[in-house]
Amino acid sequence: MNKTSVQYDSAVKVSKDIFIKKMKDYGSAWRVLRTSSITDQIFIKAQRIRNIEDKGTQKVNEDIRSEYIGIVNYSIIGLMQLGLRDDERMEIPDEEISHLFDKYSKEAKELMENKNHDYGEAWRDMRISSLTDLILMKILRIKQIEDNKGQTIVSEGIDANYYDMVNYAIFAIIKLEKN
Repeated sequence: MNKTSVQYDSAVKVSKDIFIKKMKDYGSAWRVLRTSSITDQIFIKAQRIRNIEDKGTQKVNEDIRSEYIGIVNYSIIGLMQLGLRDDERMEIPDEEISHLFDKYSKEAKELMENKNHDYGEAWRDMRISSLTDLILMKILRIKQIEDNKGQTIVSEGIDANYYDMVNYAIFAIIKLEKN
């Protein structure tokens, strides 16, 4: 488990570094996105990964790892947007965004640690393509919840699905770095 913790932190660090650099380039322009648009951005990235996995080739020179990093970052943006739902600011200071990134990535890690305790790190024996499929399934679940105006009967909410996508994407990053 300690190995997983170190690998997890490394993947989060890489993701956050890219996120912060993009914040310097673009500011918090993502604040204009509705949750449904964030979900669609994640869908585009996951669908591209699946297409590359299925076809075995790609024409755009961006590797799969960078798409998983994008899924981590967009999922955290989704969590931020949910948390900032009543905050109308379009521009949020970098330090505040950095703190929010840390908060949500820490919560995702705590969830991962709890699940790893119960599941015994089963993800290590999974194929990367299965992680992609799980992310796509979570996206479809979020879309259905969004179509139901956020209402669920017995299911987890949108935030729980974003947390799971963070973790599945980080698992994929870890597995890709291992190879």
